[in-house]
Amino acid sequence: MGETNDAPRHAAPDHDAPPAEPSVAHTVEGDTVRLVVGGELTEAARRPLVRTLTDLLLAEHALQRVELDLRGIGFMNSAGLAVLVQVQKLGVPRAIETVLVDPPPAVSRPLQLSGLWHRFTVVADDGRVVAEPSGGGGPAPRDPRHT
Repeated sequence: MGETNDAPRHAAPDHDAPPAEPSVAHTVEGDTVRLVVGGELTEAARRPLVRTLTDLLLAEHALQRVELDLRGIGFMNSAGLAVLVQVQKLGVPRAIETVLVDPPPAVSRPLQLSGLWHRFTVVADDGRVVAEPSGGGGPAPRDPRHT
């Protein structure tokens, strides 16, 4: 005879489950696209961010600036740092500037500690420039023959 237990069963947390993809929304205004990212900036963010930006680069030939609105990011790890660098590099061949908008400490602190902070233009929500790239991966100067 089998034993039954009417007590509720609590599943153990699945530590091997991949984190959920962050939310990514975008708006295009003229030559600028703003990607609003929410959630965690980890390896799970690579696919939705790169897919969205690639689609935009293919559709919007006049883009000159990509703004990453990161105010909704609560956590970022080293894979998230790599995602930001990959997104920045996607625009380099077309001299598209990648700008971080009002990154929270969860994003700005790892960028500063790793030295990657200097790859990006960083602006406050009001558009005021907080930091500018200091070489090493920033957008190349625009060639006037290709504008």
